[in-house]
Amino acid sequence: MALEAQKTVAARVSLDGVGLHTGAPVRVTLVPAPSDHGIFFRRTDVSDRDNMVPALYDHVRDTTLCTVLVNGAGVSVRTVEHLMAALSGLHIDNVVIEIDGPELPILDGSAQPFVEMIERVGTRNQRPPRRAIKILKRVEVVVDGKIAALVPGEGFGIDFEIDFPSKAIERRSGSYDLGNGGFAELLSGARTFGFRAEVEYLRSKGLALGGSLDNAVVVDGDAIMNPEGLRFDDEFVRHKALDALGDLYLAGAPIIGRFEGYKSGHALNNKLLYALFADRTAWTYVAAVEEVEGQSGAAWAGASVAAPL
Repeated sequence: MALEAQKTVAARVSLDGVGLHTGAPVRVTLVPAPSDHGIFFRRTDVSDRDNMVPALYDHVRDTTLCTVLVNGAGVSVRTVEHLMAALSGLHIDNVVIEIDGPELPILDGSAQPFVEMIERVGTRNQRPPRRAIKILKRVEVVVDGKIAALVPGEGFGIDFEIDFPSKAIERRSGSYDLGNGGFAELLSGARTFGFRAEVEYLRSKGLALGGSLDNAVVVDGDAIMNPEGLRFDDEFVRHKALDALGDLYLAGAPIIGRFEGYKSGHALNNKLLYALFADRTAWTYVAAVEEVEGQSGAAWAGASVAAPL
């Protein structure tokens, strides 16, 4: 089986929208990057200091309702998880993400517009093989009864369970295998959600200023306010899985194994990556090989890759 090549976007491509929390208009542009470059955000509205922000877990500085990255100069980028999920799902390793404001656009509340954005220009294979982080043993973090874990497995998949008092959501679980294009089919279209009762409080804190029924599923008590209803019966748990995928891609490489989440969110997902990298016996680098048609998950070469992230 051939090694899977690193990928970047084939050409510049842009998308306009508004930030979910800032409510401000913003343009995001994906720019091809060379092999072994990784994923970086570039704040084009910042010129007086370093405006490059690495898309890495150890640059996460806030996880209040979204994931916020900050560089050493204090330049931040908010709400990165949906785009990071799309990049993960489409196997994009190297890209510069230009953004002319502090927050990514929320678009329709899912990752689907980002997927379509990338599909407009396609991707380009690069010479070096992809490297992945293979999970060797269970790593788990538990906070207030919430659980996030990574366990060994072939390919990559997510098992997630949520539990909300609202009868519109209740206790739901889902299991999603993301090999062979599974992300686009299973998770990319699942929208973010929130509660009408919390909107006034959030806006008083400068959050959710751009939220609407056009970019989020809004729950009012036990009812869903969106006239079109849900895209999936389990859209709420699918979106939590989408968020987890985006947060985990901040590891700096795809993960080979399985994520298990129970009521996990951005903060716990980030703590899990810290726990993983703190235990050098829990993971190793491997070279990725091309997915095989008909398999539920990706196949992976077993040779270790010594290069650091």
